[in-house]
Amino acid sequence: MTKKFSYEQAFARNIGWVTKQEQASLGTKLVAIAGGGGVGGVHLLTLARLGITRFRIADFDTFDIANFNRQVGATMSTLDQPKVDVMARLARDINPDITIDMFPNGIGSGNLDEFLAGADLYVDALDFFAFDARRDTFARCASLGIPAITVAPLGMGAALLNFLPGQMTFEEYFRWDGLSDADKAVHFVVGLAPAGLHRPYLVVPEAVNFVEQRGPSTIMACQLCAGVMGTEALKILLGRGKVLAAPYGIQFDAYRNKLARTWRPGGNRNPLHRLMIAIGKRQLARDLATAGARA
Repeated sequence: MTKKFSYEQAFARNIGWVTKQEQASLGTKLVAIAGGGGVGGVHLLTLARLGITRFRIADFDTFDIANFNRQVGATMSTLDQPKVDVMARLARDINPDITIDMFPNGIGSGNLDEFLAGADLYVDALDFFAFDARRDTFARCASLGIPAITVAPLGMGAALLNFLPGQMTFEEYFRWDGLSDADKAVHFVVGLAPAGLHRPYLVVPEAVNFVEQRGPSTIMACQLCAGVMGTEALKILLGRGKVLAAPYGIQFDAYRNKLARTWRPGGNRNPLHRLMIAIGKRQLARDLATAGARA
């Protein structure tokens, strides 16, 4: 016999860590997620299981075999299907009453206001190298007073930064203005995880190449990111629990069993970050030289 979906029954096991009133409140929230791949897909399903019922999701891509190592929506049965369609279907299998507005062409200046309108929270799940879209989205969140979360999957761990209304902005922290895309990549990875917990066990360094816009990934990192993101989302949406905002950051690395909480006043203007950026740029110069030799 087919059972009828019940919100109260589906999320009853959340009660205890949240009250019944808080669970009901979560059911009214609207979360916008840009990106439906590695972290974006598992972010959506995590929040759906938390009891969030209103979403906007954006991604212009389709699933490919190269996504199989880390993207929860990537299977043989979903090859070549739009990521937003697949992930919306999976979320509705969890809660058929979910409302999902899909943006199958991704986000940009032409639809950013529509994507963020009325959102209670923005969750960043864009591709690492989607610099323009990421910069514009975080800037618009700041102007609209929308809390924004980014959790980066690095190695076999997760690095968290929150950007909250009235506090340090994305641009003030990362300092991207006027930089080339390659330099933005260096600034981004330094700002995301200044503790660098993931670096010592990178066994194939050439797998990271900012010039060619590629890097390695793991499903463990994506799943850890979703757990961190879901917990931060809960605290922000319910207004309880301590939420650290940039220039504070947190990195947890499961491979090394280490947790680091960082505080970098000035963001990438901080002397420690400037030193790390200089080192990163030397590696970038070596990548550029190698790419030139191949040409």
